[in-house]
Amino acid sequence: MSQLISILLLSLLQLLVGTDTLSIYNPHLAGADSVDLLFAGDAMQHAPQNKAALQRNGTYDYTACFALLEPYIKAADYAVVNLETPLGGRPYTGYPCFSAPDEYAWQLKKSGFDLLLTANNHCLDRRDAGLRRTIKTLDAMKIAHIGTYTDAADRQSRLPFIADIKGMKVAFLDYTYGTNGITVQGDVVVDYIELHKMQADIEAARAAGAQAVCVNMHWGIEYKLAPSSEQRSLAQWLVDHGVELVIGGHPHVLEPFKMVHSSVTGKDALVVYSMGNFISAQKPLDTRVGAIVRVTLKTGTDGKISIARAGYKLFYCQHPGWKGDNYRLIPDDRREMVRKSDRATYDAAMARARNLVMAHNVQVLPLKQ
Repeated sequence: MSQLISILLLSLLQLLVGTDTLSIYNPHLAGADSVDLLFAGDAMQHAPQNKAALQRNGTYDYTACFALLEPYIKAADYAVVNLETPLGGRPYTGYPCFSAPDEYAWQLKKSGFDLLLTANNHCLDRRDAGLRRTIKTLDAMKIAHIGTYTDAADRQSRLPFIADIKGMKVAFLDYTYGTNGITVQGDVVVDYIELHKMQADIEAARAAGAQAVCVNMHWGIEYKLAPSSEQRSLAQWLVDHGVELVIGGHPHVLEPFKMVHSSVTGKDALVVYSMGNFISAQKPLDTRVGAIVRVTLKTGTDGKISIARAGYKLFYCQHPGWKGDNYRLIPDDRREMVRKSDRATYDAAMARARNLVMAHNVQVLPLKQ
């Protein structure tokens, strides 16, 4: 019954707002004066994922994991995901201290991601050496990344990180609440959530010519479907300091996406409290559905950047059903791709996710199918 109600409400919503608002996915809508950004949540790598990707020749293959979402990722002008595991080398391990095969990051790049975020509570799981190896590996693969650095000089050389996207200069910053009690032992740098540092970084990005600033936050309380008071306070602080986008992760479940107004700047900014998992081996219903969020930034006649459209697409993480199968991300309009034995779980998880986002999202609508 709840799923039927969700479908009816969504249909009514589409009638009320029209198709243009929901057609954010249409690449033909993006003109020379606009860019489409895409964000995904926590790319986890639990031990069962390592096992499922292992091939007979000893290599790891993640092609099947992201295949159905690749068209959506590659349709964006620039795509960002949280790499929530070090590339710490062998032995490859899952929770509580992760280390993923290098092929994992390579597949994220092949699937269309342009920027990997590394400031999260697992970035020091393999201590300083694992953090350094992660950076070295991503550099060797020519994958852009922010959030952790080999030392202060490395951080200074990489920040502000400003991507030139179709001529629009967008700065990206990345911070984490902590690192699971593991402390830095040497010169490596982790960008923690510290107001003075964040303010300085935002100001430096603007001074370097950034037309828009996106701050990625690893924050909140795991498995909570609503943002904490601290998240709300930090989000408002960031919006009041002029950032256009606040993109969150860490709870492993969906939390609201909404436009937030600043009485200080007079502008609206997009705050995504949590997109849930991008991919993981977690089993609770609320961890099985994540979202990708797509945002169109547009240059006005006055040269200022604003958010033209923002939308989301839900997807389901299907776990392997037999030996040789892999984890697969299935868009919410591809139910026929879900294994029949898994459809009851899919229906229950998707209904909960739809109810959550429809009840709490503000001015962020489903992407047109």
